[in-house]
Amino acid sequence: MRVIAKSTLRDYWEKNNECEQSLLSWYKVVIKANWSNFNEVKNQFGSCKIVGNDRIVFKIKGNNYRLIVKVSFENQLIWVRFLGTHSEYDLIDAKTI
Repeated sequence: MRVIAKSTLRDYWEKNNECEQSLLSWYKVVIKANWSNFNEVKNQFGSCKIVGNDRIVFKIKGNNYRLIVKVSFENQLIWVRFLGTHSEYDLIDAKTI
């Protein structure tokens, strides 16, 4: 999978150092993945949540942070749509962000 954009992750972890390793670990797994459907993502990241509208929520650093991505399996692309704390996540609509 190709992640758009790693710079978004890097900008976030530079301001929130405690999540850097968790985000890097997620990124390294994802760029090696060749998922063709949501079930394959769920098999690899059992705690992720499929919220609809091609979006998946990943729990980062023990659920202290949430990462929402939009996925195109056909194009092997993942767009970072949101990255924030659990409380910031509660203020948004994961299906439309």
